[in-house]
Amino acid sequence: MKVNILEPYLSYFMVKILERHKAQHHFGNRPDNGTVEHCSMSSDILGTNKDFSIYLPAEYENSEDRYPVLYLFHPGGGTHETWISLGQLPQILDDAIRSGLIRPMIVVLPDGSGEGDFHLGRHMGFFSVPGWDYEAYFHKELIPLIDSSYRTIPEKSARAVTGVSMGGEAAISYAQKYSGYYASACAISGLLGHPEKSQLSDSDKDYYTSLVSNNPSLFVENASADEVDRLKSVRWYVDCADNDYVYEGNIQFFMAMKSKNIPLDYRMRSGVHGWYYWITGFAPLIQFISSGFQLHT
Repeated sequence: MKVNILEPYLSYFMVKILERHKAQHHFGNRPDNGTVEHCSMSSDILGTNKDFSIYLPAEYENSEDRYPVLYLFHPGGGTHETWISLGQLPQILDDAIRSGLIRPMIVVLPDGSGEGDFHLGRHMGFFSVPGWDYEAYFHKELIPLIDSSYRTIPEKSARAVTGVSMGGEAAISYAQKYSGYYASACAISGLLGHPEKSQLSDSDKDYYTSLVSNNPSLFVENASADEVDRLKSVRWYVDCADNDYVYEGNIQFFMAMKSKNIPLDYRMRSGVHGWYYWITGFAPLIQFISSGFQLHT
């Protein structure tokens, strides 16, 4: 029998405050396009309201089906809307679903923005820092809220996490620490081996410390036999450009995974750290994630 590890939280968070409104996002209005909602929820853990966005496939409104869920993290300096405004996310998902390359899925865009006009200040990132337990918010409030408010498949086999740059490190680290939650974990240009080399690492002391203390390569290198077995229950995917300033850290992560015989789908293409590389690499990434959903559900 499959056990939903989030069950204890669901009844409580069904009554949490959730504000939703649809957003305009399409390159042309087609009836077989998905929709995007910008949302706000109240968080007891963070002590404030927290925003997120969500993509719903075109068939969602006219069916009773349940869907797998991908959580997608933005880079440093971004917000929950950045993948929509800069990353062409709805168009990529619509095209991939329409062409049959991926199965229809829900995509949740959490917010890890910092304070200030450029979102680079205090509380930036997806890791917990003193007085800001983001990881508890994410796993104990956001995921249960999504599973209670939308028609998801609330199981590890139908949940994945990914991100780019700062968000890529968080995606891999989350799946390392919470392997019971995710079928697949992926990163493009992630800060996987030398996170202190992030171009934003000097923006905030707590942020810098959180990057270093969650180093995914060191996690693998220091993993016990039991931890290695848990890591093998997740499908891993990493993509980093040959001219990216974090390429050495990604290679370090690849070598650490290889030394522990943990399967990893590793890609290196020509390019640099930026949106062109991330956008062009996103379609293969979501195909990898979708194939994992097909295998597990």
